[in-house]
Order: sequence, then structure tokens, then C-alpha cells
Amino acid sequence: MAAAKRVKDKSSENPSDLKGALRNYFGFDNFKGEQEEIIQNLLSGKDTFVIMPTGGGKSVCYQLPALIMPGTAIIISPLIALMKNQVDAIRSLSHESVAHFLNSSLNKGEITAVKKDINEGNTKMLYIAPETLKKDETIEFLKTIDVSFVAVDEAHCISEWGHDFRPEYRRIKAMVKEIKDVPLMALTATATPKVQSDIIKNLQMGDATVFKSSFNRSNLYYEVRSKGKKGEAIKEIVSFIKARPNKTGIIYCLSRKRVDEISGILQANGIKALAYHAGLDAKVRADHQDKFLMEDADVIVATIAFGMGIDKPDVSFGIHYDNPKSIEGYYQ
Repeated sequence: MAAAKRVKDKSSENPSDLKGALRNYFGFDNFKGEQEEIIQNLLSGKDTFVIMPTGGGKSVCYQLPALIMPGTAIIISPLIALMKNQVDAIRSLSHESVAHFLNSSLNKGEITAVKKDINEGNTKMLYIAPETLKKDETIEFLKTIDVSFVAVDEAHCISEWGHDFRPEYRRIKAMVKEIKDVPLMALTATATPKVQSDIIKNLQMGDATVFKSSFNRSNLYYEVRSKGKKGEAIKEIVSFIKARPNKTGIIYCLSRKRVDEISGILQANGIKALAYHAGLDAKVRADHQDKFLMEDADVIVATIAFGMGIDKPDVSFGIHYDNPKSIEGYYQ
């Protein structure tokens, strides 16, 4: 989602004028695919399950209703990087307090400031990690505010058959029930029928309206290459990147050790590359993400979690140095 222009807060805007709200907030004249139907379904108070490929516009499906509905929407997200990216994008459209996140990267003072903005009615979206949501003090705080709805982003993390299973995700429905009985939206870019069924069962969304978009993306080109002998693959990657000056891309590895190794080799070859994995300090990860988004780095070498929902329209290549554990992981 690109920030088209800065606008004033319109939380009192007529929710029936969805195209007007889309234009005011995001600068788009028309919805993409089933976005409008998805938003209407949520606004009518129904649970909503969205299966849409990366780049299909999932974030607008919960961001727009959050901006026009009274109260604060809770968006459950698995990654600090993803939360920061989404919050920064929304703030560029309105004002700083319109969106916040709560996760382990914040200190006590920052958490207090976030809660103050929410209590004052300034915050339309609160991105939160499931590990933070499960804390008693978090649930008690959320009970005191006006929650408009709950969106579960990257919902495949709920399923033990998903490629990025997160045990904390399986407690979401119980935690939401403690807070408030509000409409629930689940969103994912990749879910096999088995994973879809598991998500619906775990979130108790048997009556949810399901929206499933086509996963055929004609703008993508896929290629599999042999690694060859030891050392040949990284040489080929260096040549590949150097043949594309000023192009940005992501290289995925299965281990943190491999991420550090590959990023170091790229740097030694004069490529503006940075590492990204859970073993790095949270502030370092945030700094590396910002540098990639702001084009101070051309390449991010990362574990599979990076890039999940990251909004950078000019990424021109993605390379799996190691084979992903599943077809779903590769596609994601």
C-alpha cells in the first residue's frame, strides 16, 4: 500500500461511502478485486475469511474499515518488522497516533505512551503480537477500550500444518472472547484446504464468509537453478545482483548462520546487503528493515519470515538459497 497523500482524520466519515473513503485515505479511485465486498461484509458485523495472494491488497481490507469505524481495531500480527512497516505506512496517511503497535521492541515508557493515545481515542489501529496479547495486563487494558473488530493477519500461522506455525496463534479466539465479542477477520496469502479448515475451526469461524482470490500472478517469473559445486551458487548470486545495479531483492536462507554468511560475502563483494533474522537485536532488525525500505540497502538476506507483508513495490527478485520446507513456504 502506497501513501498517496496526507489527509486529516476522518473517523466520523460516512461508512457507506466506501469509494470516497478509499480515495480520501489511499488515493485510489477503485477497489481491487473483492476488497469492497470484503469490507462491506465486515462492516455488517460478519466474520470474514480472506485468502488473497501477496500484492492483492489484503491490508486495505482491514485498514479502511478500521479508519472509518468508531473505536480501535486490533490487528494481530506475527512479526515486529511487519507491524512497523504497516504502522509507518498508515501514519504517513494521517497522524502519528492513528496507528500503534505493541510488542517486545517497546520499553515501558513507550507502552505507556501508546496506551495514552488509545485511551484518548486517537488510535484507529493497534497492531499487536500474539505473545503480547496473551499477557494478563494487555487483556485487562483492552477490556477498557472500544474495540471495533479483530483482524488476524498471516492467519496460516494458526495451523500446525502451515509453513510458519506459531503456537501462540492457537489461543487467539479464547483471548478475543475475554476482551469483547466483535467481528473477526482472518487473512492469509497462502493456505491449503487443510490449513483453511484448521484456521476456521480454531477461530470458531464456521459462519464466516470466505473470500478467495486467484493465485495466478502473471507478473511473476519463476526459475529453478542447480547450485552446482560448493561455492558456485554464491558466485552466481553475486554475478546476478551485480548485473542488476540499483535493483532491490531478498535472498532467503533457512538458518541464521547462513544468513550471516551470505550477507557477509555480498558485502565483501561491494553489494549493499544486510542481514535479517530473529537472532539480531530488535533495534538492529528495525534499522535494517528501514534501510531496505528507504533504499539505503539493495539486498536483504533473511530467514523466511522477512518480507511477509512488507510493502516495498520495487522488489525485483527473490532468491531461495536453500530449498524451502514446503511449496507454501516457497510461494509465500
